[in-house]
Amino acid sequence: MTFSFELLAQDGGARAGIIHTPHGDIPTPVFAPVGTAATVKAVLPRDLREMGASLVLSNTYHLYLRPGDDLVREIGGLHRFMAWDRPILTDSGGFQVFSLAQINKIDDDGVTFRSHIDGSKHRLTPEKSMQIQQNLGADIIMAFDQCPPPTDRSIVERAVARTSAWAARCRAAHPDDTTQALFGIQQGGIFEDLRAQSSAFLADLDFPGYAVGGLAVGETKPQMYATLDYATPLLPAHKPRYLMGVGAPDDLAEAVLRGIDMFDCVLPTRIARHGTVFTHDGTTNIRNAEHARVETPIDVTCSCYCCQNFSRAYLRHLVKAGELLAHTLLSLHNIRFLIRHMEAMRSAIFEGSLRQYTEAFLRRYLASA
Repeated sequence: MTFSFELLAQDGGARAGIIHTPHGDIPTPVFAPVGTAATVKAVLPRDLREMGASLVLSNTYHLYLRPGDDLVREIGGLHRFMAWDRPILTDSGGFQVFSLAQINKIDDDGVTFRSHIDGSKHRLTPEKSMQIQQNLGADIIMAFDQCPPPTDRSIVERAVARTSAWAARCRAAHPDDTTQALFGIQQGGIFEDLRAQSSAFLADLDFPGYAVGGLAVGETKPQMYATLDYATPLLPAHKPRYLMGVGAPDDLAEAVLRGIDMFDCVLPTRIARHGTVFTHDGTTNIRNAEHARVETPIDVTCSCYCCQNFSRAYLRHLVKAGELLAHTLLSLHNIRFLIRHMEAMRSAIFEGSLRQYTEAFLRRYLASA
């Protein structure tokens, strides 16, 4: 099966569809848990399947450095390596190069950097990113881009020019989307004219999907939403639209309203490792004393293994005792919470009631903020 996208329903700017990939269908809108090093932290692939996860993300930068993309290819690709038989998306490695590595030199050809693991020196170019991602074998791969601070116009202008040139080189290095779909990444910070410039260039390259990059990296929430108001409609309507690195429940609701189809974020597992969980009334930290004698689960309506079996009192005990099971159980709940949220929004789009759903959800979720 080759990659394709079906748009099935719209409600205002919001969309519901299906992304067809060689490893199965992805109903949209969709949230993808992040498995940085070929594992969603503390969560078994079996449990991801049971929770309804249809897509996971893995990280090109981390897998290139350890264990190496050549090794993954020799073993049979990322799906076999991590025992995940559903779709996988890999990012380009660019964001980590700029945010984690000790950067020595950024130039128009690529980036020279030192590994955050052992200080070894490496060179990442658009062509190298394509080679690594082809070795990993994900269903959806991303063009190599530069993610700048979103509010500094002079830096953003240079990043847009560089990202455009790199996108063309990625397309030349990966022209065939039969088994892997290469997505382009729109940049432009919070500047409408730069977003338009980036989108126009990328549209001519006819990527099978497009991402909105360079958001949730320093701007305010109102700035992010305002940027999405004009940035999302600039992308081709018949292709999937992906907002990178966003996973807060309120942000997902706002972005789906604005026409975004795909999301990923480390947030649900990261906050779980600190004892924090999503609820319909906002986030709460299970470590707090108020949960010490609560015999009910985090959410009586939740179908996850955590909520079906364990009380808040027990979960607090695990967190306070530093037990690793706490990471697993709270991660299961947080991921399932976001997947349920996406499922509810998808159903509401088909019913033409998304605005009512999101207004009710946000009113309750943000009440304690």
